[in-house]
Amino acid sequence: MPGTDEIQIIIRLIMAGVLGGLIGFERESLNKTAGFRTHILVCVGSALIMLVSKDLYEMYKGTTNIDPGRIAAQVVSGMGFLGAGTILREGATVKGLTTAASLWVVAGVGLAIGAGFYFSALVATGVVFLTLVYLAKVEKLITELTRVVLLSVTTENVPGQFGRVGVYLGEQGIIILNLRRKRLSDDRRVKFEIGIKVPPNTDINKVMYGLGEMTGVFQVELGE
Repeated sequence: MPGTDEIQIIIRLIMAGVLGGLIGFERESLNKTAGFRTHILVCVGSALIMLVSKDLYEMYKGTTNIDPGRIAAQVVSGMGFLGAGTILREGATVKGLTTAASLWVVAGVGLAIGAGFYFSALVATGVVFLTLVYLAKVEKLITELTRVVLLSVTTENVPGQFGRVGVYLGEQGIIILNLRRKRLSDDRRVKFEIGIKVPPNTDINKVMYGLGEMTGVFQVELGE
């Protein structure tokens, strides 16, 4: 029966485990939701699916219209469900996107290994690992320059009240990223949850104090 020989199967699956584990180790060291074992399983599973796809094509080519990439292509869409489980919203920020992306790339590495594209898989793994380890430091520096926080501001429920809050934030050089209005049991009050980008060297405590001193503002606090 034509297909990939046993030695090649062993080499490809072990290689998938090693490369997936390399990326997963970096995620595990940062206590991410998807770590060492998850990345290995995704990479090995993707490689296995590609191997099955290739061998099915060799078995049935010429007798039926079969596409060797059809089964493997489902890995790409299927990873969306697994990756979504690592994404969490915390206040004004979203966390887990990098881990979700690393799982998606690991699936691609597994597919490449299963197809026999060893060099492509090695280069991709190297690029991903360096990105996760070293560019994270650059990203941290950029994040420190502009902080994103969530403010909860409870005000009097009158027209134009949020406009006054927005004007004050703009005078402090603060950019409003998003806004959500929440109803309270007391119709005379309203709570605004405001995602803001705070410039460097801006004291958020002074900003909150200034908001609290405004007419019609009852409470200002950092959101969770």
